Amino acid sequence: MRTFPAACAAAIGIAASACGPSVKDTPKAGTTMSPAIIEPYLKIQSALARDSIDDVKANAGNIATAATALGAPAMKIDMAAVQLTSAPDLAEARDRFGALSEAIVNYMDGLHLTPPEGVRVAICPMLKKPWLQQGETIANPYYGSEMPTCGDFR
Repeated sequence: MRTFPAACAAAIGIAASACGPSVKDTPKAGTTMSPAIIEPYLKIQSALARDSIDDVKANAGNIATAATALGAPAMKIDMAAVQLTSAPDLAEARDRFGALSEAIVNYMDGLHLTPPEGVRVAICPMLKKPWLQQGETIANPYYGSEMPTCGDFR
């Protein structure tokens, strides 16, 4: 009856490999972060900096879809984007945007990815939270018109 343990081990191995993280679409170190995530993200950042939630939910949904294609390493991006799709108001959208920003920056740092040209990481000194944005002038998405230029590029 030695074949039973061997068969069980083989079955467990096959099942475990099927449940393992998908790295099929995970980008290689040193490459640029996926535009399918960055482009809708920048639209959200810009809207929140203008005190608007226009198209935030739709763009967050686009990010969730793109993150799903990246597999398990991007799971936190996917989960944070899904949470942002159900933000009921500007304050909650900003809070959930913070979680999404941290997930994206951590993903990029962990895989040694670079942002697209012209996109930089900024930090809100009040909240100690990062975000990505285009341009040379800070446009704080966490405080909007209340403190539009509060932050520093890293």
